[in-house]
Amino acid sequence: MSDLERVLKQAAMQIGAGGSAGFIEVCIMHPLDLVKTRLQIQSNKTSKLSSDPHYYNGIVDCMKKMYRYEGLTSFWKGILPPILAETPKRAVKFFTFEQYKRFFMFGSSTPTPITYSLAGLGAGITEAILVNPFEVVKVTLQSNKALATQIPSTWSVTRQIVRESGLGSKGLNKGLTATIARNGVFNMVYFGFYHSVKNYIPEYQDPLLEFGRKVAIGFTSGVLGSCVNIPFDVAKSRIQGPQPTPGIVKYSSTTGAILLVYREEGFRALYKGLLPKVLRLGPGGAIMLVVYDYVYHFLDNKFNKQ
Repeated sequence: MSDLERVLKQAAMQIGAGGSAGFIEVCIMHPLDLVKTRLQIQSNKTSKLSSDPHYYNGIVDCMKKMYRYEGLTSFWKGILPPILAETPKRAVKFFTFEQYKRFFMFGSSTPTPITYSLAGLGAGITEAILVNPFEVVKVTLQSNKALATQIPSTWSVTRQIVRESGLGSKGLNKGLTATIARNGVFNMVYFGFYHSVKNYIPEYQDPLLEFGRKVAIGFTSGVLGSCVNIPFDVAKSRIQGPQPTPGIVKYSSTTGAILLVYREEGFRALYKGLLPKVLRLGPGGAIMLVVYDYVYHFLDNKFNKQ
């Protein structure tokens, strides 16, 4: 086998494993992502005693009211954009991570924690640039509080955004900087922690124990990444979601949105949606890394036998 064939085969395995990991993760964890977005776009300035049936006092209250007023299928609102995006998105993320990892070796014969972290940062930035238009459509759909059967389709929402605001920073690429910051920081912590810790904790010979080891490290990686990047996620949701006053853009820049939320609603508001985010990206992070590892090894064994 030539070097080019070997590189292409390895790239195909990375892309296939990454795409599989993304698809499985989004199908399982999407409802919690929706709840996170609903909580993040909700301002503290709204009275908690308001009779508004769409004011949420937490995760359970949000889920109860969504079920009561919007129906069971509302928990999967906006899932088509991430399904369309997640397979190529995760494929690109895991593939570029492996490529960036080679670039950030800095003369070392083996990857270091800095290598993993910088490669994760690069992969997150690349992922964010590709996925941001899907995020804009997803947040628009998730913030719609009508019955699930009454909300417009993904395609009509996309056409409306393009028709009214274009493809630039006010349209399909709204909140790009916030998405870059969110994804870059998350993946820097996520990959940096997972691969560094995984290499220090010995592997188990027992397949079940080894599976548990990977799940535990992956879960911790997802939780840590979520806790570190949540202010950027709040800023992204505020920028990409509906503005408090129609026709007036209140949240436009990442730094400006963070400062505005902090001044008006306090420090805790920058961590809105943290619990559903952790509940999603903790197990979601474990699912992705474990699925990637097992699918990659399956493909590797299959290809090597040919």
